[in-house]
Amino acid sequence: MSAISEASVTVEVNGRRYRRQVPVRRLLSDFLRHDLGLTGTHVGCEHGVCGACNVRVDGELVRACLMLAVQADGRRVQTIEGLADGELHPVQRALLEHYGLQCGFCTPGVAMTLSSITERAPLDDEQISEELSGNLCRCTGYAGILAAARAVAGAAPTPPIDPGEDAQR
Repeated sequence: MSAISEASVTVEVNGRRYRRQVPVRRLLSDFLRHDLGLTGTHVGCEHGVCGACNVRVDGELVRACLMLAVQADGRRVQTIEGLADGELHPVQRALLEHYGLQCGFCTPGVAMTLSSITERAPLDDEQISEELSGNLCRCTGYAGILAAARAVAGAAPTPPIDPGEDAQR
């Protein structure tokens, strides 16, 4: 008995159809980056913790480092490269305008998370925090990311912190 080591995969990525022969154990993240050359999907922890590899498969947010390429066969995948259509996507614009970009390593995964949030807006701050809990920013610059999330999620802006308020406690 021989083990199956490769399989044919046909997948639509960012509106373009691809057919490739891949090792059956190839991760979707590796397929996107190495087989298709779409390097915007970053691989951080390889355990599904950091969210840097977030992509959307048939509209659902998934961790590309936890999904095999063969599981994407016959499905539609959207990566950060497919988010904008000529101009910046509103999520990308919000991250830019609210200083949510930091070093940029986590940004593609954050942007893909925010793109899924926009479809369920409006969300309150607790819901936004829950949605973003799966994205780790190594720069720890969450203030800008949260402000961008609030902008795209239709949440009320957080009032500025009164520096004298802490001194009175």
